[in-house]
Amino acid sequence: MSNKVDYIVVGLGLAGISFCEKLLENNKSFIVFENSSQTSSLVAGGMYNPIILKRFTPAWNGHEQLQYAIPKYQQIENKLNIKIDVKVKTKKAFNTIQDQNNWYLALDKPNTGLYMISEIEKNEIKGIICKNGFGTLIGTGRIQMRAFIHSYKNYLKIENKLVEDDFIYEKLEINESLKYQDLIAEKIVFCEGFGLKKNPFFNYLPLNGTKGETIDIFAPKLAIDFVLKSSIFIMPLGSHTYKIGATFNWKDKTTVPTQEGENELISKLNKVINVPYKIIDHSAGIRPTVIDRRPLVGTHPLHKQLAVLNGLGTRGVMISPTIANSLFNYIEKGIPLEKEISIERFT
Repeated sequence: MSNKVDYIVVGLGLAGISFCEKLLENNKSFIVFENSSQTSSLVAGGMYNPIILKRFTPAWNGHEQLQYAIPKYQQIENKLNIKIDVKVKTKKAFNTIQDQNNWYLALDKPNTGLYMISEIEKNEIKGIICKNGFGTLIGTGRIQMRAFIHSYKNYLKIENKLVEDDFIYEKLEINESLKYQDLIAEKIVFCEGFGLKKNPFFNYLPLNGTKGETIDIFAPKLAIDFVLKSSIFIMPLGSHTYKIGATFNWKDKTTVPTQEGENELISKLNKVINVPYKIIDHSAGIRPTVIDRRPLVGTHPLHKQLAVLNGLGTRGVMISPTIANSLFNYIEKGIPLEKEISIERFT
């Protein structure tokens, strides 16, 4: 392992991996520090969908982000020789006739027609409790997060670019270049998710983590090959297993699964499906969310060698490649960041 690199990257969730890909594309040397303390990327459903199904509105820059992200994931698949991008339709269960009317109205919004099928599905779907039909989205899917992150870690290990250890902020010496233990680096990028709260350089940023819990179930009589979105989501994982999520808890900042979270998911699930099931897994993580629901991207106001890439929230799969590209271009080429994502909006 070289003791002189262009970049140190701290954290290897979606943000960290996306930034590593930019560094590799541009032949930059780097070392990643990852202590596996933040699990939000691992427990995330990994879904990508540019339509907000609560209001049938386009997600912020969702279409553009998806057009940029999908080829990036395909490149990673080819490099790691692994299948991570699973194309799967999404169906929205309508609770009321008003939902149907809102679906029709939404078809005329910019970009929504690319993903929303105009015809409402009226047929009942075995195992699903829904009397008002379904709306179908195409062009959606999921990234298999556990396999993705596990494979990427192994790839970095083989390339001698991964240190599985805590990054100790107090040991960072900031001069013209950066010195950390026996490493010398030009820049450092913090991609720590909710771990940012402990980062003395960027903990002034308004990151408000939300705990999310999911359960995996085995339901042999439920035979759906699409993601169902109702009061919860039901995501097929194969072999009659499904991921069910997710809770939102703004108070509990631990990554420990709770009985309360499980009870909430079971209560909602029992109103959506009417077939037997067995819980086979239960996970929890802290989503790095920001008050204005936009990412945190930029460099420290005093120490320009220090950068942050964070605040991906619930749409990290779609957003991360785009904002990693924006941060790289800002650091290396001086291309200004969009005001919506720049941390200067909080400084």
